[in-house]
Amino acid sequence: MEAQAEEAQSGVSGAGVAPSGGGRAPATPEGMALAYGSLVGMALLPIFFGALRSVTCAKGKNASDMPETITSRDAARFPIIASCTLLGLYLFFKIFSQEYINLLLSMYFFVLGILALSHTISPMMNKLFPVNFPNKQYQLLFTQGTGESKEEAAKDENDGVPFVAEIVNYEFDTKDLVCLAMSSVVGVWYLLRKHWIANNLFGLAFSLNGVELLHLNNVSTGCILLGGLFFYDVFWVFGTNVMVTVAKSFEAPIKLVFPQDLLERGLEADNFAMLGLGDIVIPGIFIALLLRFDISLKKNTHTYFYTSFVAYIFGLGITIGIMHVFRHAQPALLYLVPACIGFPLLVALVKGEVAEMFSYDSSAEILPHTPRLTHFPSVSGSPSSLADSMQQTLSCSHRRRQPNPSAM
Repeated sequence: MEAQAEEAQSGVSGAGVAPSGGGRAPATPEGMALAYGSLVGMALLPIFFGALRSVTCAKGKNASDMPETITSRDAARFPIIASCTLLGLYLFFKIFSQEYINLLLSMYFFVLGILALSHTISPMMNKLFPVNFPNKQYQLLFTQGTGESKEEAAKDENDGVPFVAEIVNYEFDTKDLVCLAMSSVVGVWYLLRKHWIANNLFGLAFSLNGVELLHLNNVSTGCILLGGLFFYDVFWVFGTNVMVTVAKSFEAPIKLVFPQDLLERGLEADNFAMLGLGDIVIPGIFIALLLRFDISLKKNTHTYFYTSFVAYIFGLGITIGIMHVFRHAQPALLYLVPACIGFPLLVALVKGEVAEMFSYDSSAEILPHTPRLTHFPSVSGSPSSLADSMQQTLSCSHRRRQPNPSAM
């Protein structure tokens, strides 16, 4: 049998089982065990390491390394946006040629995959470079306006206080360029061959970056997001054939795959079991939130993180089991959401920490000493330089408002 995890846009997925087609021989029990065990293992890697990196990602040197906070309003709207996108993709595949759509998607994910993989391997590669490696610093800077007009425009927008409006300020070094070159090799491999190993490298990079950089601001927001996607997944898998159709037509690294006939055919195997990235990232960002909550308690324990991590393994195992019992596409979030929310809540009830859990605000830990702005006029490459520039702006503004003693 061919086990599949059918995913929709951005990897928000369900999971399912379908008979092998195209004259394929049924997968052996050993091959299925290897495939599903590998998928579970690959799913756990980005969740575990992405959660760890989410704790320190706000200390990155570029604004692109700063986390994106998901609020309760964002969480409530996400299932609606995801549904519209899914239906739009379905109509696109029905109206236009699948070949041309997938060509455009391949180019798009080729660029995204290279950047995501480079960002993923950069911390690991930095430890492998020798101490005497000739590392040079670079900066990519785009500012608003040219010449004197730039300064005048900046003054007008900031009540006469000189300020250069930066559009992009990206700092990198030679080590980053090496990582980018290595990732480009994988990108070309994926673009030319669509090999499942290259697909998985990109998929793991997307998942880890998602768990690391997408931050839920509190547990209530996490419950809203997971609850909404719970119903989203159930409806589009059980209620229609839209998700399954899009998943089978969508050729992009938004899923992890592993061949069930690897033992028989080696690296050229093509009878794949698949797991959508949404079944990794969506529970993963909630698990990462609980890790940050554990750290905020300052008890030197990671009780809620490990509880939710085990709950994810349990939920994914239930999903795989149900797929093989009913031999029908299953919405994985149907089993993952109750497990990932229910287990930690049960632990919080036992420990009497429910109030602390729901009052925890993760967004308050991002640049805690930096004044909060409702509008950022620039994308700064350094959190510390961003804080300094805002402090200078506030100081200048304060000096302008002070009364002149001589006039009194």
